[in-house]
Amino acid sequence: MPPNTPRGETEKLNREITDYILKTEGNLVESVLAVNGFNFAGQGQSAGAFFIRLKDWKDRPKASQTSSAIAMRIMMHFWFDPRAQIFAINPPAVLELGNATGFDLELEDRGHLGHAKLLEARNMVLGLASQDPRLMAVRPNGMEDAGQYMLDIDREKANALGITISDINTTIEGALGSIYINQFTRNDRVKQVYIQGTADARMLPQDLNKWYIRTNTNTMAPLNAFISGHWISGPQKVENYDGYNAYEILGQPSAGHSSGDAMDAIKGILAKLPTGISYEWTGLSFEEAASGSSTGPLYALAGIVILLCLAALYESWAIPLSVMMVIPLGVLGAIAATLGRSMNNDVYFQVGLLTTVGLAVKNAILIVEFAKAGFEKGNSLEESVLIAAQERLRPILMTSIAFVVGVFPLAIASGAGSSSRQAIGTAVVGGMATATLLAVYFVPVFFVTILRLFKVKRMNEHTEPTPPATGHD
Repeated sequence: MPPNTPRGETEKLNREITDYILKTEGNLVESVLAVNGFNFAGQGQSAGAFFIRLKDWKDRPKASQTSSAIAMRIMMHFWFDPRAQIFAINPPAVLELGNATGFDLELEDRGHLGHAKLLEARNMVLGLASQDPRLMAVRPNGMEDAGQYMLDIDREKANALGITISDINTTIEGALGSIYINQFTRNDRVKQVYIQGTADARMLPQDLNKWYIRTNTNTMAPLNAFISGHWISGPQKVENYDGYNAYEILGQPSAGHSSGDAMDAIKGILAKLPTGISYEWTGLSFEEAASGSSTGPLYALAGIVILLCLAALYESWAIPLSVMMVIPLGVLGAIAATLGRSMNNDVYFQVGLLTTVGLAVKNAILIVEFAKAGFEKGNSLEESVLIAAQERLRPILMTSIAFVVGVFPLAIASGAGSSSRQAIGTAVVGGMATATLLAVYFVPVFFVTILRLFKVKRMNEHTEPTPPATGHD
């Protein structure tokens, strides 16, 4: 809620939100725990949090009953509520790497421009993000600036009265906040004693007139004799990241977009930041950015390993190349199936893609190995590969169908953790479908084309003829 909102107003809104959740989502929600004065952005009278416990998966089988769907309905209902910013979010997929799903970044004041410039840059990012259709629920994960009462101490007057700055700090801390004074023992347990001014003596600026401090002449002087004050606006919580003043910004991709799309969108916005303001990914976003940069080398390494193994097996570079050309056929099916189900290019899809690469190569090897054997026996390239494709059609179909049937339950999985299983299953099923159906037709073409291009000869044609033996009758 807005800064300096009274606790009573926060509690009132908390009860209203709790009642709405239990009334509209009661058949899906087990319980709601409401917390006043705290959320993951900070602590204060204007902060609140909810922890919603959902019913078991077997009671929520539909897509509209998932945690993300429930969170979206709750957030959309309160989206235009003028009293507060209310976000319903899922916890991160990996615990200890953030507080919510989506992207997570730190906006840093590396040029030491000051709090006002950093706040201006943060508001610019939030404004531009609200206009990007790829982003939603972009918000600062921190407390907004609030009104603060700045005390101005007239040091000359205080010194004239024999009052030190330490005495002033101690008096104000004990009056307005709380301060430890001593301890005592009760029932064999040590109890600590803290003092604090009563509520009616620490609520308003003029309440400083009610407090006195002892002078060097053993008399009591009112604080307002040497202290004045004025209102300012300042941060409730100063955030630092890697030694720089920072603001944490969270957000989510909109429907139909992945976290990678959201990160690309926010990077385009961050490129417009003024000089001296920079950013760093943190939490899950940091891990995603780090792992995303290694995807290309990982695929390249997998291809190189397959190529080297096949080259050692066939003692040739041409035949492995004809096998490797089937890989795009499997990748095409995996991508098409994933896009067809509106899924994302996540780590689970990449695992399925690597699996598809291996299986596609396996199908090609079944044909190429028999075609090579026929070619070595003296058959032409076309005749060898046609005979091999006919002979190996049944084993290819049997192994591929068995694998697809075995993986298909992953593609239609439901329940806890089903998203990861669906991503892997969909990629493998789609990739195997095209790698099987297309490979039967294209592998023979690849084999003939590559071997003709490289002018590959039979093994016996490389063998030098043995010179005839000479002797005497």
